[in-house]
Amino acid sequence: MSKKQIVIVGASHGGQEAAYEILDRYDDVDVTVYETSDFVSFMSCGMKLFLEGKTTGQDNVRNFTPEGLAERGGKVVNNTAVTALDPANKTVTVKNVKNGSTKEINYDKLIISSGVNPASLPLPGADLKNIMLMRGYDCASEINAAAHNKDIKNVAVIGAGNGIAAAEVFAKAGKNVTLIDGGHKPLENYLNDTYTDLFAKELADHGVNLAMDTKVTGFVGDDKVEKVETDHGEIATDCVIITVGIKPNTAWLKDTVDLYDNGYIKVDNYFRTNVKDVYAIGDAVFPFSIPANRRVPMPSAIAVRHEAQYVVEHLFEAKPERVFKGLVGAQLLEAFNLHTVTTGLSEKTAKRIGINAKETILKSRLRPDYIPENDNPVCYISVIYNEESHQLLGGSTLSSYDISGQANVLSLAIRNKLTLEDLAEADFFFSPTYDKQWSLVNQVAQKALGLKLTV
Repeated sequence: MSKKQIVIVGASHGGQEAAYEILDRYDDVDVTVYETSDFVSFMSCGMKLFLEGKTTGQDNVRNFTPEGLAERGGKVVNNTAVTALDPANKTVTVKNVKNGSTKEINYDKLIISSGVNPASLPLPGADLKNIMLMRGYDCASEINAAAHNKDIKNVAVIGAGNGIAAAEVFAKAGKNVTLIDGGHKPLENYLNDTYTDLFAKELADHGVNLAMDTKVTGFVGDDKVEKVETDHGEIATDCVIITVGIKPNTAWLKDTVDLYDNGYIKVDNYFRTNVKDVYAIGDAVFPFSIPANRRVPMPSAIAVRHEAQYVVEHLFEAKPERVFKGLVGAQLLEAFNLHTVTTGLSEKTAKRIGINAKETILKSRLRPDYIPENDNPVCYISVIYNEESHQLLGGSTLSSYDISGQANVLSLAIRNKLTLEDLAEADFFFSPTYDKQWSLVNQVAQKALGLKLTV
């Protein structure tokens, strides 16, 4: 019996997880991963650490190596883009991006994890040198060179979301940094006003110039960029980093796979597309959100790994025995000494989709009051919940100290549809080395319920 041909598009988190899971779970399969880039599986989420010199080297900031997959019996073909899908013949067209040659590849099962590309700004002067995006191996190389270039003194970062990482890197490198965004405050699409005010202060305290409520209209320079043109005047710069969002890498699917108007791939509850034996996972799909009770964007390495695991488990079932339960979603946002983890829905998002949601924010010292303030960090924790049912919908933590464990507790509570009452009554360990008699999680739930705090 011939082996089943499994083709995977994309060698990032989803591609790796799917390939490894298939090879571990099934016999008589050939697994081939096609990747457009030359360097396989660079982790853009690790770019900031690399740029700060906190990794073992750029070539090690990766999920896996082609050699590692080969040892398990799979294969990675890099420098190769999948450019077309022929459902009738169950083939994909692949193109060598180095020499332009193409060929047809047969598949029995096709898993698309092609992800997203960084959005650019098609404005006058956008083709000038020293205007960079911030995603992938090559971008990391360019940005690292710019950070160490003594001739680059002024840097403009466009986009006060992911762009905060670039602003921090260049500020630490001694550059004069201006962070530009059309919103009122950094990270306002993700965080509540209390948190965004703290982030704005943290950035300003570390020398980052904030140009909020500012629209970029073009770039000026002679060969290299020299100024950013905005609706509030010009900003002198030697380098521009653009971080204004993402767009799905799905143009090659337009005439074969059903897409939403914005280019994202339509999938059912089993991550199947409208084309038989073709699945899609990752940043280019909308997975089911447990707190939202509907599909929402959820770009996340953790999300796509769960999706890949589910798809592989049911890959050869005519109809999967169970639907994908869904995800909560979580992400870390940080600037210098300030770190926040958000999980589930924000209050803004919950209200936008029609949920009567409310957010409660608690500010507290981490440990008992008899611990000196210099060893007792200020912490913030919030919960977002349905005002009628008290079901948890989202939450967040913020501090200069690592309290990400409490955020993981919130994420688990949201996944299991717990209520404020459940959190208020939950029992956790206590030690003044680490926390108070009532944990931060207990305290914020008690505050939301209107109970008198006893710590």
